[in-house]
Amino acid sequence: MSTPRYPFPALDTLPDDIRQRILEVQEKAGFIPNVFLAFARRPAEWRAFFAYHDALMLKEEGSLTKGDREMIVTATSAANQCLYCVVAHGAILRIYEKKPLVADQVAVNHRKADISPRQRAMLDFAMKVCRASHEIEDGDFAALHAHGFDDEDIWDIAAITAFFGLSNRMASFAGMQPNPEFYLMGRVPKARA
Repeated sequence: MSTPRYPFPALDTLPDDIRQRILEVQEKAGFIPNVFLAFARRPAEWRAFFAYHDALMLKEEGSLTKGDREMIVTATSAANQCLYCVVAHGAILRIYEKKPLVADQVAVNHRKADISPRQRAMLDFAMKVCRASHEIEDGDFAALHAHGFDDEDIWDIAAITAFFGLSNRMASFAGMQPNPEFYLMGRVPKARA
């Protein structure tokens, strides 16, 4: 594996709010995902990035589940060839969906994955936003409406796709590598304490 092109800042050099959030993530996950440290080299951008991330990925309104959101990230990150996001968000997807194979399936070919027709329609739209957003037309909305998505859900699908397009490109150009812990998450039963 290659090393990141930009060294991570030391945790003790970060502003208090960023350091506190990173320590909370470490406490919950058992490790610090590299994206938190990679973006911390620019505190204002870190705050903006994670504020938008949280607004999209942690919102409770709408019909998208946490698993749906992670599925969008995994599929579109694979289309953008972003190793970090496919591995990291694929791990979270496996956990939310409780399916150890789903992330690999969605990353390779969502049309053959063990997902619902509703999720397949969602990913068809996300992939069109990812690859050819200029071709989106009313028929794309109608296809999603037929699966119970409303216009706000459709905005969420597009916004998640677009936001992670930015994330994919930042992670790839910076040489960000997935933490080794991500590779096994959601594949094997968690050890009991």
